[in-house]
Amino acid sequence: MNTPCNALIVPARLTQPVRIEAVNTDMAALQKLIAGNIGSITGADWHVFLNDEGSRMPQNPRAEVLIREAGVDIHDCVYGTAVFLGHTKYVQESDVPRHIILLAEHLFELPLAA
Repeated sequence: MNTPCNALIVPARLTQPVRIEAVNTDMAALQKLIAGNIGSITGADWHVFLNDEGSRMPQNPRAEVLIREAGVDIHDCVYGTAVFLGHTKYVQESDVPRHIILLAEHLFELPLAA
């Protein structure tokens, strides 16, 4: 059984809000959310899912900044909707870590945490 996790959703379009949303973490649900096949970037206790055919999607400067500020040195642009989640030491999906939410709040000047 797949338990929903709280994810930080960072849409590529600046007119769409950054938000926290409960998402199913099965492959089909994640592919629907990012509109295609899944690629990922991993941090210490978090990861972000992105469309692996990114250049066909709009650039996502907010996700790009958040990834870099969270400590991952990326050299390419980030495209499409970004879905940030946490992971356990057993590589299971978990809620997005609080420090990622707080960083997003600071960077984007948005209240996200309930």
